[in-house]
Amino acid sequence: MANELAILVQGLRKTYSSKASGKKAAVAGIDLEVARGEIFALLGPNGAGKTTTVEILEGYRSRDEGTVKVLGQDPAKLGKNSWAWRNRIGFVLQSTNDSQDLSVHETVHHFANYYSNPRDPDSVIEEVGLSEKSNSRIQTLSGGQRRRLDVALGIIGNPEILFLDEPTTGFDPEARRAFWDLIRKLRDEGTTILLTTHYLDEAEALADRVAVIVEGKIVEVATPISLGGRNTAKARITWLENGIRQEIASDSPTAEVEKLSARFGGEVPELSVVRPSLEDIYLKMIGKS
Repeated sequence: MANELAILVQGLRKTYSSKASGKKAAVAGIDLEVARGEIFALLGPNGAGKTTTVEILEGYRSRDEGTVKVLGQDPAKLGKNSWAWRNRIGFVLQSTNDSQDLSVHETVHHFANYYSNPRDPDSVIEEVGLSEKSNSRIQTLSGGQRRRLDVALGIIGNPEILFLDEPTTGFDPEARRAFWDLIRKLRDEGTTILLTTHYLDEAEALADRVAVIVEGKIVEVATPISLGGRNTAKARITWLENGIRQEIASDSPTAEVEKLSARFGGEVPELSVVRPSLEDIYLKMIGKS
């Protein structure tokens, strides 16, 4: 099983101290397994511990306790193996600060030189939708275009595992869906992807599994459709009758629809049958109405 895992986390803990608030556990004993070739999403409110967890996995932050293995290596104990390990990893951080005077073409081609088996730089520029901006300076890019460049730099090394921290912030709807297609393509090519996002539709569209983290602890790990018992929750059935919107909740929506259809003699006016959305379940888990 260990050989099938891209990420293994056991008992991960990280505590911060400050004079104002004393000690606070940012990560309070997390266990996590991510399979190779999986898209795994970490969901949680701001301050829940998502970014701290990801930064520990990336080797950018130390931990207090626990076991961490990423592609079979402990990021905190790489030593002289650091370059070989980082050559297999891709990152898209929340914010970066690269040279603003370089063009998109120059930047992506430059970063390709850092890796032993990079993707074709021009193809990567096209994949992230920046072909028309290839010769533009970074300082002239919009926020969404700058984010696309961040993605390009994250995937240029042809990574085995890709960390995406809020990757589509600033994307318009069309760009977000194009990005989703790219992520699916990377997954189909065998890349493991760990994603943090506040967009629940993004998690539902991309993730094979999701984990909800609240106050430094994992509440549940499940597929998007089954999280929190979503797939077996009562369905909400609504329809229009005598000009008035009617509504019932049922564990047997098919039977209820059949009854309604018989009563109306066929089509039920403005019939709708829905189960709780991922957003409904998520907000319940993090304690918000």
